[in-house]
Amino acid sequence: MDDLIRSWIRNRNTIEFLGIWEQLNNPDFKPVEFDGFRKLAGLNSFTLTPRQWIEKTRARGIVSKPGRYGGTFAHKDIAFEFASWISVEFKLYLIKEFQRLKEDERKQLGWDIRRNLAKINYRIHTDAVRENLIPPELTKPQINAIYASEADVLNMALFGMSAKEWREKNSKKNGNIRDYADISQLVCLSNLENLNAHFIGDNLTQPDRLEKLNRIAIHQMTLLSQDSTIRMISGDREI
Repeated sequence: MDDLIRSWIRNRNTIEFLGIWEQLNNPDFKPVEFDGFRKLAGLNSFTLTPRQWIEKTRARGIVSKPGRYGGTFAHKDIAFEFASWISVEFKLYLIKEFQRLKEDERKQLGWDIRRNLAKINYRIHTDAVRENLIPPELTKPQINAIYASEADVLNMALFGMSAKEWREKNSKKNGNIRDYADISQLVCLSNLENLNAHFIGDNLTQPDRLEKLNRIAIHQMTLLSQDSTIRMISGDREI
């Protein structure tokens, strides 16, 4: 292993990598000594050990300890670079894992944006319900019933069923009808909440609002189901 490490560390690309890592993470690093090693790298006569690198440049990314329980240790960034150098399979695995994590991060970010957008529009919707449909003398259970009724206007317009009907058909599932909505439905729902708030402000009756919202939902879902950007956020890819 010592010979393998010495072969790796004398490589010009390795020295470049180590030098850049130290410059980013080590204020005591000596760049002049680093430049000296970089100029010599590639010559057949050039040799370098981890200890020489550490002593000359005051490097911190690699630690070399002598003795029975000693050895050469490195920061994980450098350890990954070393492992990638000795194993093409590991390097490929690292690339694939990075891509997977970035994809998960992108999906989570998209989900957070959609959920936050839904929350904002939900606030607009509930404010419209409170200001236009709830007389001040109603009790709290009555107020909650009105909110639930207006939520079901959206559920009926988009999903074709009320929250209660969904629960009866999906008794073994946790959550509610909106927890199982796909991205296109969440986008459409966000739009419907905003529109329903305007319709309430215009004093449209609930049946009239439901009819309008249903037509809009059908139109928007037709468009969204064909939108490549929506499919990309969902994790689909065009081929």
